[in-house]
Amino acid sequence: MSNQPAKGAPAASSGPTLVWSQHSFRILTAAAVLLIVIGTVAYHLLEDWSWVDSFYFSVVAISTVGFGDLSPSTDGSKLFTVVYIVLGVGIVTMYLNERFKYRASERAERR
Repeated sequence: MSNQPAKGAPAASSGPTLVWSQHSFRILTAAAVLLIVIGTVAYHLLEDWSWVDSFYFSVVAISTVGFGDLSPSTDGSKLFTVVYIVLGVGIVTMYLNERFKYRASERAERR
């Protein structure tokens, strides 16, 4: 019998910090996915774009790439886009921060 924790379980020496990191990472992953789904549905309804175009624009908008090949044309979709980008950039930034911290803690654990 080994003293190693089960795969995917936090190490005993890592304590609540790693547990919180795993929990917050899962929440932020779900928030990022939900944000893309909401954006896709909203652009499909507001702009009457195809599902693929709506998904594409949602990802391009929150990744701040902004190719410019699609753009909102109604006042409602423009206002939605402002809120969507502000929330999206914040959520994606927090997601990436947690992802990097989680990876760093995994690497430190292996050492």
